[in-house]
Order: sequence, then C-alpha cells, then structure tokens
Amino acid sequence: MPTLTSRRHFLNQTTLALSGFAVGGSSARSATAPAPSTKSSHRFTLAVVGCGGRGRAVMKNLLTSGATLVALCDVDPAQIELAQADALKVGGELTTGAKTYRDYRQLIDHAAQYDGVLIATPDHWHAPLCRAFMQRGKHIFCEKPLTHRISEARELRELARHSKVITQMGNQGSASVSLRRSVELIQAGAVGQIRDIYHWGVGVAAQEGRAPGADPVPAGFDWDMWLGPAESRPYQKEVYHPFKWRDWFDFGNGGLADICCHAMNLPVRALQLDYPTRIEVAGVNEAPLSDQASVTFRFAARGRLQPVALHWLGKNQPPPDVLAPLVSVYQDKVPNGLMIVGDEGRIYTSHWNTNGLIQLAGEPRLTDINRHAATKEIPTTLPRTPSHEQEWISACLGEGPTFSPFETGGKLTEIGLAGILALRARKNLDWDGEKMHAPNAPEVQKFIRATSRPQWRV
Repeated sequence: MPTLTSRRHFLNQTTLALSGFAVGGSSARSATAPAPSTKSSHRFTLAVVGCGGRGRAVMKNLLTSGATLVALCDVDPAQIELAQADALKVGGELTTGAKTYRDYRQLIDHAAQYDGVLIATPDHWHAPLCRAFMQRGKHIFCEKPLTHRISEARELRELARHSKVITQMGNQGSASVSLRRSVELIQAGAVGQIRDIYHWGVGVAAQEGRAPGADPVPAGFDWDMWLGPAESRPYQKEVYHPFKWRDWFDFGNGGLADICCHAMNLPVRALQLDYPTRIEVAGVNEAPLSDQASVTFRFAARGRLQPVALHWLGKNQPPPDVLAPLVSVYQDKVPNGLMIVGDEGRIYTSHWNTNGLIQLAGEPRLTDINRHAATKEIPTTLPRTPSHEQEWISACLGEGPTFSPFETGGKLTEIGLAGILALRARKNLDWDGEKMHAPNAPEVQKFIRATSRPQWRV
C-alpha cells in the first residue's frame, strides 16, 4: 500500500492544479471575497419569496440562525398560511408582524423593510427574481439550481461580480464537515489520481410540453403569475403545483437539475473541474425520458491531473467493483450516492456530500472520513461553519464570505444544465461551456437562453 509520504509527494506535484476551493480554477479568495455587508450591529431582516415546502424548511433554518422574518410572498395564499404557522413555531411572536404579499413587485416597493431575500420558487422564476432584488441592493439566498437556463446562470454570475450584495445558492451540503474534509483529503492526494466518479439513485425523468385537460384555479391563487415567464397553459390540480413542476421542462429540469448542484459540488470543487468538453447520454430512446437514462460528463485534464468522467447513472447502479465496498458495510441495504474512485483509494458520500466514508488501498473497509487514522495528519485548510444558513447571515453581517456564492453555484448549475441539453436533444454533445455552445447540436440553442412572455419580463 502506498504511504502517506507518497501521497504528500502527489500533493506537491498538483499544487497549481488544486489551488483554492472555488469552482472553475479561481482561488478561494477571488471567488468568495465578501461584498459590502449589513452592519453587524443591525438585526438581519428577512423576506421569503416562495413559501412551498423547501422555502419553509430553509426559512426555519434562517430564523433559528438569527434572522428576523418581516415578509412572506407567494402567489398561493395556502402556502403563505403554512409558512406563517411554521414561522410562529420557530420564531415565536416576533414573526406575527411579518407582512404578506401575493406579488413580488409589491414586496420590491417595500425594499427598505428587509436586508435579505430567500428565493425558493420553482426554478423558472429564480433568475428574474434574483435579478430584480439584486438590482435593489438586497442580499440573496436562492435555492438550487441557481437558474432554469444556462444563460441565466451566466448572467447572475456576472451580476454578482459587480454587485455589492452577498449571494448564496442553497446547496446545504456545502456547509458539512464531510464535504470540506473530503475536499481537503482529495486535494492532499490521499486517494491519488481520480479518473472516474459515479452517482446513482436520482433519475432524470422529465416531460416536454403540457398535460391535457384543465381544472378550476383555487380561490386566491394567481395562476398566471405562477406561470410567469413560462408558456401559458391551463391550471391542473396536482399536476404542476405545489411541487410536481420539477417534472416538466418548462418549469424545472427533472432529477439531474434538482440534485446536480448537490452531488457535483464535492468533485467539482476538489478537482477544480471546469466545463465538461463532451457529454454522452444513454437510454434516451423512451418518450418521455425515463429514470433509466444516464449522462456521462467528460472533463479535460488540468495540469498534472488526469481527465475525469462523471457518470450520472440515473436509477441504474454502478459496476459491481465500484459498489463492492458499500456492500461490505451495508449488505443488501446499499445507499444511493456518490463514489469518487482514485488510484489509491475511494471516497463515498450521500447525494448532499454528507456522511463521507473513505477507503485507502489495502484497507478492508470504508471508514468515517472525519475519523480516518491514516489521514489525520492532513491539515484542516477550509473553514467550518454551524450551518449553510448561518454562513450566509454571517457574511451579510460582514463576518466572512459565503462558501457557495453565485459564482460557485452558477458554475455548478451550468455544468448540470449542460447535461439536460444532451438529454433533451437525445444525443451526445461536444460542449464549449465558455461560449455556451454545442457545435454538433445547433438544435439545443433554444434551450440555452431563456425566453419569456412579454408581460412577465423582469
């Protein structure tokens, strides 16, 4: 078994390729430098746009991290009522004065009342809302994926670079000790050169177009605003709202877009992966796409680091030799997740890059990544944080940077959505990520840039 001394030599040979932890080769400082922030003597006031299940969960975490709720906004009054009840349980009587809005434009008119905005709407509303609130100087916490289209992610990255607000994309695994320790070990060369990464358990199924039929719109629910930039269609009960929108390409982009910013977070950070140069698909003959479809993202070499293939297997399992270490631990209850395979070992994590396990060459089993005796001397280089939400609030109060700003979150989103292009085209793509262009598939250009109904352009 190679010694840690040889792994340290590997580290010395790859320092330039692995400088920093931000996505796309930027240094940690340049990608996450804090912008001018809300003064720490001021209580942090929060507005929530999108009060569905995920919005309420993040809202509760923000309230327990010190935010004061002052506004709730949703086109569905039923969702606002649920959010009010959840806020009262967590934030107590302080939340009873929070104002409610059905139209985000009215919330913008009262921008002086809050410091930051949580955006947790369906994906097709992310970019217009982020843009609108950032232009008014509000700090933004936006759920993943950052945007619905690749061009929107690029636009928000650029806007964030020239903005004075603090941004954070909601991929909570970024705050886990598991992810940060995994990055440290991979960048220290603990598992050697990495050429293959496998993710399984999350399918890619999504549908084009619209479902047939129509139902009455619930009282008080502004269906036209819920549609917003998307193409108009009749309301249908439990087909699009409150959560099934993700199964339709007009609003979300299926399971790959849902989880890519989680599962790709660790490997893209640790290996400084840039845009994939080629995207290959399999099992795409069914209409609509099934969860048996898969995508392989191929990344070029970076300095002394070898090319990497990231295999998004959908609901298919990885090869037996990849799965074997998990079988030895979990028997017939092997979990889904991510396996990073190196020449000298492997690392397994959940979809969210939590619960990390490591196994070096010659070791009998996977071990908790934070309690692995053979790597304990590898130093801690990344900051630790109580939570993803606390990290954002602290940054907004001038206390350090966020770990997943729009520069980082936008790059992860672009990579994942490039896979969506290949799935929708049902063909392999040569991909020029910098130019947002697939030379061999001009038909996907219509999916790269967002279009919107004229009355809902923001």
